[in-house]
Amino acid sequence: MTSHDEQVNCQLGPVAAAYLTSSVHAKGADLIALAERLQGQSALNLLDLGCGAGHLSFAVAPYVRSVTAFDLSEDMLCVVMQEAQTRHLDNIHTHQGVAEDLPFADHSFEYICTRYSAHHWADVPRALSEMHRVLKVGGQVVIIDVVAPTSPLLDTYLQTVELLRDLSHVCNYSREDWLGYLADAGFKTDGFVTWNLRLEFQAWVARMRTPAERVAVIRELLVGAPQEVRAHFKVEADGSFQLEAAMLYASEG
Repeated sequence: MTSHDEQVNCQLGPVAAAYLTSSVHAKGADLIALAERLQGQSALNLLDLGCGAGHLSFAVAPYVRSVTAFDLSEDMLCVVMQEAQTRHLDNIHTHQGVAEDLPFADHSFEYICTRYSAHHWADVPRALSEMHRVLKVGGQVVIIDVVAPTSPLLDTYLQTVELLRDLSHVCNYSREDWLGYLADAGFKTDGFVTWNLRLEFQAWVARMRTPAERVAVIRELLVGAPQEVRAHFKVEADGSFQLEAAMLYASEG
C-alpha cells in the first residue's frame, strides 16, 4: 500500500515533461501579474512551493535575487533545472521535499508562492503553518489554485472528476476555506482575484495519462450531470469545461 506522498510522486513524476509544455500551466495573466508585482524587488529570496515544471519560477526569476523551486517530485525538479539552464536562469535552485515539513530555517524567504499545487497537499493547514514559519517578517505569500464552489452539488462533481482524472488529487478548496485556513495560520488576506480557466478535455486527461476506463467515467458524469452543473462549469460538447481559479495575496496577520 502506497502513502499519499508516494501516490503524488507516482502520478506526477512520469508526466513532468507534459507539464512543461502544457499551455494551461506555461501561460496565464497570473504569471504576468506576479512578474509585474516583483519588478524592482531584486533583493528578494523567493520560494516556489510545489513548483511542478517550474513555470512560476521561470516567470519571476529575472526580477528577484534567488528562486528555490521546491517539489515532491524529483522528475519535476530535473525538468525545472534543465529548462532553467536552457533559459540561462542561474538564480533558480531546486530542493525536494513536502509542503507540510519544509527543510528551511525560520524566516528564510521574503516571498512564498504556490501555483496549482495546494490541491495535492495532504494537510493544507500544516503547510500554511510551515509557510508562515519560513516567511520573513513583513514577507508576502501568493497562492494560485482552482477554487471550489460552495454548493455541495457542484463541489461533489468537481472533486469527483478531479480524483478520477488524477489519483493524487486531494481537494480544491472554496474561497471561505482559504480565508479561514490563512487566518488560522497567522496570515492576513490582502487580495483575492478570480478568473475562469478553460480546460480542453482531451489535453486535460492526456496530460495526466488518465486510464481510458476512468476517462469514460468522467465523460459519463459530465454528460449526465444536472443542467445546473453543466451550466456552472460551462461543459462543452467535447467534454471541455471551465473552472474558477484564484490568486490570493497574504501577509502576516
